[in-house]
Amino acid sequence: MVFQGSSVAISHTGKVRSNNQDSGYAGSNLFAVADGMGGHAGGDVASSIAINRLSALDHSYDSPSDAERALRDAIADTATRLIETVKAQPELAGMGTTVSALIMVDDYAVLAHIGDSRVYLYREGTLTQITTDHPRRSVLMRVLGDTDADPELDTFIMPTQPGDRWLLCSDGLSGVVDDAQTAKALGQGLPPGRTADTLLRQALDGGAPDNVTIVLVDVGGQHPVFIGTPTVVGSASNPNGVEVPAARSTRSGWLHAVRQAPNDPTHFEPAAEFLEELIEEDRRRAKSRRVWWVVSLVGVLLALALALVGAYSWTQTRFYVGADADTVVVYRGIQQTIGPISLSTPYADTGIDLDDLPAFVRDSVEETISASSLTDAQRIVAQLRETTEATP
Repeated sequence: MVFQGSSVAISHTGKVRSNNQDSGYAGSNLFAVADGMGGHAGGDVASSIAINRLSALDHSYDSPSDAERALRDAIADTATRLIETVKAQPELAGMGTTVSALIMVDDYAVLAHIGDSRVYLYREGTLTQITTDHPRRSVLMRVLGDTDADPELDTFIMPTQPGDRWLLCSDGLSGVVDDAQTAKALGQGLPPGRTADTLLRQALDGGAPDNVTIVLVDVGGQHPVFIGTPTVVGSASNPNGVEVPAARSTRSGWLHAVRQAPNDPTHFEPAAEFLEELIEEDRRRAKSRRVWWVVSLVGVLLALALALVGAYSWTQTRFYVGADADTVVVYRGIQQTIGPISLSTPYADTGIDLDDLPAFVRDSVEETISASSLTDAQRIVAQLRETTEATP
């Protein structure tokens, strides 16, 4: 029986971090993600140690249980190496790393997991998170570190089938891109490389506050298979644990030890071209967002200005009768102010002396008398004039 498939591994520093502490691996049988932590250098070293140790497991196995045992032994050995590294370099104390690893054996996927990186399975239109995150109140409770030589791992042996898509990722992806978006990207049926590109762009669009590492594995022969050198990304891709700026992307497959599949051609995007395209698109989107915000702000300010002009115009269709120092005056507007701004202006001085009005009428005028229109205001003035004429 022959296994065929295709895979990709990419890693990006993100928009906030100054260096990449993630590492990723996509080989013939082994696929893994490690998210390092512990300062500028410690995280780089921890994830690199984990991936470099796990890479020795990239070969065929007689049974899934043999692969599971190999994963447990390799991760325990990684913990020992971390402890020894800190003894030799005390400045790295406190470093650690998550590990999510997958080995393909016949019709089975063998997984090992510790930390909050994740493994997802996309099957027949449904996305399922296979691993369980190990943080509590945002603090990692279980992690591969420099203090525990016998880490508590989660391991699984699960049947897999043609058409399955396995996604391994650091929380730089899962913490920004929700499951619905991830499922939509995986469900488009694009080759692993383009699918991973889509997920990475979504993480960058979401702000990418952390490093983003994606390993995607397709089971079956839907896309061409590329048999070649394993792909190592992130800090593990450099012998000194320093991030290579470009996100690297390639495709690979896994085969049973007895038979070989043909070395069919496959789509391959050069790392530099991919990174330039990604950066340029990110700039275009950032520029578009800035333009959109400016246009939106101008639109809001214009709408507010139009509303104020409309409101003021309406006030100028209103009239009321009031008083100035000593006479009755018809005012245009309403009897209100906004801070120091009055919403009315004198329209006509009637020439009626306030002293000629009865006391109770004068009080009403001084408190203002509302009118529904200019005609109504003129009617009120006529009545006041009659009042003065009738007063002895």
